[in-house]
Amino acid sequence: METNLVELKKGKDGVNDKLRSPVTRAIFLKYAGASVAVTGLIMTGCKDKTTDAVTPSILSVDLGTGDTGILNYAYLLEQLEAAFYVKVVTSPYSGMTNEEKTVLTEIRDHELLHRDFFKAAIASSAIAQVEFDFSSINFTDRTSVLGTAKVFEDLGVSAYNGAGKLIVNPDYLLIAGKIVSVEARHAAVLRNMISPNTASFAGDDVITVDTGLDGAKTPTEVLTAAGKYVKATVKFDGLPS
Repeated sequence: METNLVELKKGKDGVNDKLRSPVTRAIFLKYAGASVAVTGLIMTGCKDKTTDAVTPSILSVDLGTGDTGILNYAYLLEQLEAAFYVKVVTSPYSGMTNEEKTVLTEIRDHELLHRDFFKAAIASSAIAQVEFDFSSINFTDRTSVLGTAKVFEDLGVSAYNGAGKLIVNPDYLLIAGKIVSVEARHAAVLRNMISPNTASFAGDDVITVDTGLDGAKTPTEVLTAAGKYVKATVKFDGLPS
């Protein structure tokens, strides 16, 4: 596989081994710099079928404080999205077309890369891999799956937008800006899959008409919405506000 960075070897779950190896904070900042196309790294699509290992049950996680807390906040959301799409692609809903599977597989790969990128960047300060409760989702039903995917992507966009002002380190802000643009692309294509040939990809339920801007949510709003899917208790009172 060729990329605009380096040739990356994929592991057994379809995630590039380059991202699985230990990444120092200096290397993370190098990825964040203008001299390296981070978007190219994040957007590297992998086609292998993904199966994540089962992890022990985590009862609670503390996101931490400052920029580290914000990065852990993003990492938790990327864990959620990655776990969801792995299940979607592993067990396709009834009537999933080849085109739909291609789109959902590519989204899965992006979310896996986002997740593993944050884990490597935060290093020893990263929260544990948590478990999720997807029992409210009917993975055999297209409407249920795509509806949930839309909720997750819209939530992700609003989460990054809301967290941007809380980040102190400009390198971290740059990374967040690049990732949120990918999440917004996901949201747009999913909305079009649900309601093709309409303007739903930029609906006024997420974009303010008078400003043309996506909405932003606080960590409290986002984690309250995502909480029904997270089995662990999430402590986030140390996050900046």
